[in-house]
Amino acid sequence: MDSLFIEDMSRIYIEHSMVIDNFVIKIGNQIKDSLCRVFSDGVQYQWKENDDKIVIPDASIMCNIRDRKNISFTGVPRFVMEVLPDSTEEYDRTEKMDIYRKAGVSEYWITDWRKKQVEIYMFDWKEDGTSYSYLFKKITEKNKEELQLVMFPDLKITFEELFNIG
Repeated sequence: MDSLFIEDMSRIYIEHSMVIDNFVIKIGNQIKDSLCRVFSDGVQYQWKENDDKIVIPDASIMCNIRDRKNISFTGVPRFVMEVLPDSTEEYDRTEKMDIYRKAGVSEYWITDWRKKQVEIYMFDWKEDGTSYSYLFKKITEKNKEELQLVMFPDLKITFEELFNIG
């Protein structure tokens, strides 16, 4: 029984990582000649809007890599993607989304490899200066041709490329 649990966890981990890698490799090849960089999980951000706590997104696009404090970026990425595992789905949809909104991230993808779905959230500002998030578009197999980075319209990744997990 324990070995089945370990196998299930490793399968989830591998597919989770494959989606992140697919995004980073495909977008990284297109962005390499710009001032922006795409990063995978392991790159950390530290913002005063989050009481200087460390946040580590699964993937991010950062255009000012000079904004650093030790090993953490202090600048705000324009794009962040989280790939959902069961264990952090609630956190990614609530607290983490709120952290990204407060920090000033413009575009946030919640990617679910099990459902093969991408929820594209945008963060914007009200007239009174408060920020808010809204679901811009949900991408599934039915509308997969609409998958597009909103903040980086020249960068392309297809639905099949993102979810190429074998």
